[in-house]
Amino acid sequence: MLYYALVFLVVALIAGALGFGGIAGASVGIAKILFFVFIVLFLLSLVGGFFRRA
Repeated sequence: MLYYALVFLVVALIAGALGFGGIAGASVGIAKILFFVFIVLFLLSLVGGFFRRA
């Protein structure tokens, strides 16, 4: 999932450099959402693993 966030971020950077503001904005939004979903799932996995060992 982090891979897809980085892919959308790169697409946003390229689109922004070429002047496609709408595509760049949408790609940045998708990248942010995927990044935060990744962080939440990582933290849940970390907490779940901690409680499983205890």
